[in-house]
Amino acid sequence: NWDMVGINMPIFFIRDAMKFPDFVHTQKRDPRTHRKNPDMQWDFWSHAPEALHHVMILFTNRGTPDGYRHMHGYACHTLKLVKEDGSFHYVKWHFRTNQGIKNFRAAEAAALMGTNPDYATQDLFEAIERQEFPSWTVYVQVFSEAEAMKMKYNPFDVTKIVSQKDFPLHEVGRMVLNRNPENYFAEVEQAAFSPSHMVPGIAPSPDRMLQGRLFSYPDTHRHRLGANYLQIPINRPISSVANHQRDGPMCTTDNGGRRPNYEPNSFGGPAQQPQSQEIAAQFHVEGLVRRHTYSITDEDFDQPRALYRLLSPDEQQDLVDNIAGNIALAKP
Repeated sequence: NWDMVGINMPIFFIRDAMKFPDFVHTQKRDPRTHRKNPDMQWDFWSHAPEALHHVMILFTNRGTPDGYRHMHGYACHTLKLVKEDGSFHYVKWHFRTNQGIKNFRAAEAAALMGTNPDYATQDLFEAIERQEFPSWTVYVQVFSEAEAMKMKYNPFDVTKIVSQKDFPLHEVGRMVLNRNPENYFAEVEQAAFSPSHMVPGIAPSPDRMLQGRLFSYPDTHRHRLGANYLQIPINRPISSVANHQRDGPMCTTDNGGRRPNYEPNSFGGPAQQPQSQEIAAQFHVEGLVRRHTYSITDEDFDQPRALYRLLSPDEQQDLVDNIAGNIALAKP
């Protein structure tokens, strides 16, 4: 199965996977008071200016959507679609809601949080129960390796978007949520999505943040659910799990029986299947292989500036008010 792991915004706060654990730490509770700590959040963002684009979107009214049905979805990262001959194009995935965008203003969201903090879950569940199945039209932006090399903004920098004027959206399908879980724990709490869960024809790009997530997500699942988390029914692929792994806690299969769990072998064990091999994308690489750090340039502020100018005067004021109201909770 392919896991399209994304969020409801087209970008992310950081572009270096080495910063990912640190960012997550800023969203945790204070170790002494066990309260959310705006100091940690704003301290980190002030030292990571590349986060400005995402911070701005977060503090517009898009940061308080009217439930799950009224928001767009994005893969964020650039991925590859690969042909059998190894040739490929880069793609950006977009999921645009067919229910229309609806957001709350800050005061409305605060009031709702105090009266019904489960509003978004309730709204989605009840809509599906009424058979008003929410749907999203699926689009891709497509560009070649040569086009990627000529872009003004690095298409593998997840803090930046790829212009839809230069690379328009192409409709490719529709995603529909048509069933509620029978048991929330079994089908939602135990779900384990990972960007590294791919199928032949889909491959990662050089996006450094994506490269880190390919490893970090399965590690988290093994810690949270156990080494055999892929055997849990909600995570099991439609075809049976067929790998060389054996043993470990919470094994729910025959554990490979008496067959050898190595390849090649002479005893009827696993064998390489050419038709199911991963399609290998061929791409050019040049430059010095080393630990390269990102530097902040004026280009990091181009898209935040353009976003602000796209907002209406009322939306601009809401953005200012939302940021001011939150940053005021931090220490001077």
